[in-house]
Amino acid sequence: MLVTTHIMLQRALEEHYALPGFNVQTLEMVQAVVSAAEEERSPVLLQFNPGNLQHVGMAYAAALGIAAASQASVPVALHLDHGVDFSQAEAALRAGFTSLMYDGTPHSLERNILVTKQVCDLAHAKQISVEGEIGQMGGNEEGVFTAEGAGTMTDPAEALEYVQRTGVDSLAIAVGNSHGMLSQSAQLDMDRIAAIREKVRLPLVLHGASGVPDDAVREAIVRGVCKFNVATQLNVGFLLGFTQALHKQPTLSNPRAALEEARNTVKEVCRGRIRVFGSSGKA
Repeated sequence: MLVTTHIMLQRALEEHYALPGFNVQTLEMVQAVVSAAEEERSPVLLQFNPGNLQHVGMAYAAALGIAAASQASVPVALHLDHGVDFSQAEAALRAGFTSLMYDGTPHSLERNILVTKQVCDLAHAKQISVEGEIGQMGGNEEGVFTAEGAGTMTDPAEALEYVQRTGVDSLAIAVGNSHGMLSQSAQLDMDRIAAIREKVRLPLVLHGASGVPDDAVREAIVRGVCKFNVATQLNVGFLLGFTQALHKQPTLSNPRAALEEARNTVKEVCRGRIRVFGSSGKA
């Protein structure tokens, strides 16, 4: 079922688990995410970031997400991840997305607050939740702004000011997490998460969860993180499954077998993350 994220996030906050936000860019990835969520009885977010939208297109992305959600027996939200400007958020809302993020971290705090507030006013009129972001993450992800080096961690006082002046429903933070990590080696600043949580009573979000060790994920949830974004692990899993199928059958003349293997690999990645996030059985 296609849903918005407000109730999903509040329940996760109250019951101390985290929602899985999976970035997808193919039909097979969408199918894998929803299939894993259904088998685990987990709510889930299907997410498209700017790079994925450039590949798929806004209309196709919305159609894929809405079709998958309408056939699912678990709550599925369709989320714009790292929206680059007001126009993109507006286009996603018109297309049928049920959750929006505006990423103003490349800009000054004042500019970030101004545009985030505009996106919130637009979305809240339609009862759609908005995720904002404070702090600058490092790493590398196509179509997503990343700062040089390790970036700049979220300042708790700035986070409070941002939340109060924008009206966002959830807050993505930078606390040692990075985009595009190929190994689970991120060192999260747990004290900073706790300090932000003390200031900001909203659900917190961590991007770059592919690089966060499982034990750190669980501790971050205890400290108030209610949603993790996963992209790199899905991308790597897709490519691994596809290439393994070609290696086993190098004379394949139809891509379906390789795509099926890719879908199955992504599904198992999603299942593993859902269990670590603690969202199994929460649908």
